[in-house]
Amino acid sequence: MNRRPTRTKDATMTYLPHMTHAILSISVALAVASTSSGQGKIPPRPETLTYPELKFTPPKASEYRTTLSDGTPLYMFPSHEFPLINLTMTFMGGSNMDPANQVGLAGMTASMIRTGGSKSLSADEVDEKLEFMATNLGVMSSGWMSTASVDCLKSNFDESLKILVDLLRNPAFDEAKFKIARDQVFEGLKQRNDNASSISGREWGYLVFGEDHFEAAQATGDSINSITAADMTKRAESIFHPGNMIISVTGDFDPKTLPAALEKAFAGWTKGPANPKPDAPTHTMVPGVFFVEKDIPQGKVTIGMPAIQRDDPDFFAYTLMNEILGGGGFSSRIVQKVRSDEGLAYSAGSGFKAGAFYPGTFRAGFESKSPTCALATKIILEEITRMRDSQVSDSELDIAKNSFIETFPANFASKAGTLGVFVSDEMTKRPAGYWDSFREKIRAVTPEEIQKCAQKHLDSSKMTILVVGKWADVAKGDLQGRATMALFGPAVQIAPRDPVTLKSQPVPPSGG
Repeated sequence: MNRRPTRTKDATMTYLPHMTHAILSISVALAVASTSSGQGKIPPRPETLTYPELKFTPPKASEYRTTLSDGTPLYMFPSHEFPLINLTMTFMGGSNMDPANQVGLAGMTASMIRTGGSKSLSADEVDEKLEFMATNLGVMSSGWMSTASVDCLKSNFDESLKILVDLLRNPAFDEAKFKIARDQVFEGLKQRNDNASSISGREWGYLVFGEDHFEAAQATGDSINSITAADMTKRAESIFHPGNMIISVTGDFDPKTLPAALEKAFAGWTKGPANPKPDAPTHTMVPGVFFVEKDIPQGKVTIGMPAIQRDDPDFFAYTLMNEILGGGGFSSRIVQKVRSDEGLAYSAGSGFKAGAFYPGTFRAGFESKSPTCALATKIILEEITRMRDSQVSDSELDIAKNSFIETFPANFASKAGTLGVFVSDEMTKRPAGYWDSFREKIRAVTPEEIQKCAQKHLDSSKMTILVVGKWADVAKGDLQGRATMALFGPAVQIAPRDPVTLKSQPVPPSGG
């Protein structure tokens, strides 16, 4: 799982009720900055302010990790600001374990564990108890991972945990609740073709991973209708058990006594085998232009190709390359060219995901008026080629590096977030010491390495281009004749799909 530091949004300026308060606040800030920088007087201008270097040492997972007597990993991060406790159990396995004819099984199982009651408590009794204790209890499953959690008052922790474990060990899958859940899923299926984003996400997944791989596979009416209580019971037993679990706990608790309390709550819970890592896709991504006909006034365009795995030696160069190309917001080349210079799209950029278990993907994208989609596509492909043909500037590279280095502490900004990093690292077997050297490896990347990375991993002639929109308007390009979709080769139309069955429908006569 590729994690990236979060960004801090620009603060919105507000006016204080009294101007004197604002003047006092600014004066104090200037005085503090002046004192901390060793200056004897207030600097004449804001840009002359200096601050001490931010020094941050990432926490070490070993300082928070222990194990229960059966070997179950446990991460603890106590804090006593509030009388609250949050416990999360993370399990290997999710939709990657769904049979081909029962896509949606893991997700439905997790949902029904929460809403379907247990063998000792009805679904309504569970809801009443949780509401009375002000406990938030959730069970989720997606991708290759599932979670179960409680967020509650310290005084209600034992009882809340007891209910969670009861639901996981003894789910009842109440038939009436199951019918409601199925009906809700069906309503969602019916709406899958309502917007371009949903269609684009689905078809892009198929182009990248193939229709059968869990990264792209989607539930259908038949797959949901085939799920039974017995199927969910079997799936729950294969995922939700101590042998397949890592626990993380934050909040107001005593780390000396918590392990014993957890072992008491888990007593008698059968420890099964850990699930294997997810299988890599066997599908090969095909370069070219593909489109899905949808009568909308603008086109949604995605451009991309296979990328690398997380442990690839080019990971850090690739990360900075993407940041400069389109991942860095307003400072990135794609945003500057497509949005700022040409005004072709409000939102444009690129993203890079390095897979933990198999290679990930690179993709760029935007939404633009139908006649200008070709021009925006041309500009993005030109920027990809420019990344290969010439080195990035020192200033671009410095901005990209600083965006990661300066926001690096945000990975560990909260206690729950910190333990989330540790759990993810353990599940994906990230090497120890990774975070200790992260900033140094970012700093060490050179313009030459980024150019070599682009030459090795990016090729505009091998990109897959997906367009969702009114193809006749998209294909002919802009009125000025700067670009048409014919520039990128022949286009292949993807037939529309029934939203519930996902079976291909006849191509509309006007479909390009």
